[in-house]
Amino acid sequence: MRILPYCLARGRCRRRSLAVAGACGLAVWLAGCASTPTAQPPVMAVEPLLHDADFAPSQAPIAPEAVFALSPAMRRFADEMQRAHPARSGGGLRQALLDALYHHGPLQLRYDAGATRTAAQAFEARAGNCLSLVIMTSAFARYLGLPVSYQRVLEPPSYSLDGALVFANGHVNLVLSPSLHDAFSRWPPASDLQVDFVPPSEFGARRTERIDETTVLAMFYNNRAAEALADHRLADAYAWARAALRRDPRFGAAANTLAVIYLQAGHPAAAEAALRQALALEPRNATALGNLVNALRRQGRDAEAEAVAVRLAAIQPEAPFEAFELGRQAMARGDDARARQWFAQELKLQPDQPDVHYWAALADLRLGDRQAALRHLEQARDNSTTAHSHELYNAKLARLRALQVQ
Repeated sequence: MRILPYCLARGRCRRRSLAVAGACGLAVWLAGCASTPTAQPPVMAVEPLLHDADFAPSQAPIAPEAVFALSPAMRRFADEMQRAHPARSGGGLRQALLDALYHHGPLQLRYDAGATRTAAQAFEARAGNCLSLVIMTSAFARYLGLPVSYQRVLEPPSYSLDGALVFANGHVNLVLSPSLHDAFSRWPPASDLQVDFVPPSEFGARRTERIDETTVLAMFYNNRAAEALADHRLADAYAWARAALRRDPRFGAAANTLAVIYLQAGHPAAAEAALRQALALEPRNATALGNLVNALRRQGRDAEAEAVAVRLAAIQPEAPFEAFELGRQAMARGDDARARQWFAQELKLQPDQPDVHYWAALADLRLGDRQAALRHLEQARDNSTTAHSHELYNAKLARLRALQVQ
């Protein structure tokens, strides 16, 4: 199988998940693989975990077919690309599609982690996160008669921060098999193409696991749940998480996200039940264990929480963003030198975190080190994963550079 990395602008290509971890509080686990499953997990009962009466009604979830639906503009684009395909040399229809979308075509798609979009929304916005780009590419491929399958990459999650929420980010990609025409008209026979949306320098030999479209849809719903939760829309978040869990009861990320929603809504016992299910699916999932510690403590069960914390420490000795939070606390006390040390410690664990680089820049400025502040702001800009944050950091960087020449 050949591997084609498609690097879209800056930023990581991840699915996300929510978690309650460390000093930063709640953490969310979004679409993809936050930890490595060891075997096919059992199907568990979903309805006992749901508490519809605790949330206002929501019309947020959309029908599964709408996630992959092509808009009229997308059909025109695909039809025009297919008509031009015979004039292309080599590569077959798959390569023509990928070139049209990501390489030589007019779309100029960019990576944007800000929202999980449907296929039609990603096409209209000319942007999407990893899951959105997988969904959009799959929708086009199926319209053109190309066989599609999906994979999640079995690697440790990366983390990102949104207010009090820590997101554990996993990764998904897709495999395009040759069309019947390409399979039988070429020699040697065409092989599968694995299409990934990460910078080539980050792409290496990694273990993957095939997943079906049911899980991809659950990932989509789960991402939408976490995004709604970050926007403080609890009713919508609950509706999306419920849809994700009903779509794929084996997808532990959805149970974890549901638990975080319950914690935010003040229902720690309901959160505990959802987390027990998530951990039955993946016993060593650090995200779910960290959230369980929080749920138990909120119920006054400190001894049980401490026992779970010991299990968590054996799996994850340093909580994501713990040093970062200690650094912010040091800055609030006016101890900028100590804050800079904490930020440096966090960056040893997570060197690509834009928020940490930004706060490190603030500490450097307070300490009078403008050159170090410039370097951190450049890192914050270059590692930002949304167009808005990239523009924000670029503006701050421009202002600091202007001060340098005064």
